[in-house]
Amino acid sequence: QQGWSLEALAQQTGISRATLSRVERAETSPTASLLNKLCAAYGLTMSRLLSEVEDEPPELLHREQQTVWVDRASGFHRRSVSPPAALYKAEFIEGTLEAGAVIAYD
Repeated sequence: QQGWSLEALAQQTGISRATLSRVERAETSPTASLLNKLCAAYGLTMSRLLSEVEDEPPELLHREQQTVWVDRASGFHRRSVSPPAALYKAEFIEGTLEAGAVIAYD
């Protein structure tokens, strides 16, 4: 979207090229911290970033249809309540942490 090379994105986010490449090839799942850095670099909300890989969503998502993303490293569970769509300016999520979990945003 920005036309950045892998090197430029690595410099912009502080994420190594190797890690970005593994995420791009789906060899590893991104953490909440990594996704936060990508969102900041692209100026996108989390659901907007994730919607880039999904088809146009329905207007209403029932709970069983809502995407749940889990960061196993931090114990953070994120449920997308509102459908991800480029036309929305905001998003609704349900976020839960396991007891004792900590998320470090660098």
